[in-house]
Amino acid sequence: MATHKIRFRVYYEDTDAGGIVYHARYLGFAERARSEAMRDADASVTELLNDFGLVFVVRQAALRYRSPLRLDDEMEIETALEAMTPTRLKLCQTVRNYSGGGETATVIDVELACLNAADMKPAKIPPRWRDAVRKLEAGEV
Repeated sequence: MATHKIRFRVYYEDTDAGGIVYHARYLGFAERARSEAMRDADASVTELLNDFGLVFVVRQAALRYRSPLRLDDEMEIETALEAMTPTRLKLCQTVRNYSGGGETATVIDVELACLNAADMKPAKIPPRWRDAVRKLEAGEV
């Protein structure tokens, strides 16, 4: 399965008093990586809302911490599509310490639901977005 990869740096604001990335920050890093993956596939989250009145929300997330990231580390986040239904996406996002030899820091399994922004009811993922996700899966981004 093809994936999307992006790198970010760990800043002071991301760390706790010990200089280690605070556990909840990984969810923010993963969100950025997902947004950039869709942008690279020519389907931004702003377009989804403005053109279709839809949003993706996290339905569930499971994080497995393996090795800490520290202040000034460069991380690489790999986003892979695991499954797609008419209204949901299941992704696996692996956060690696790029500056530390690629050791896995955290693995995040996330399920996104597509909702109508007006009433927050489930909605089908528009064909344009399904095609964009397939581009990610095929490694065309």
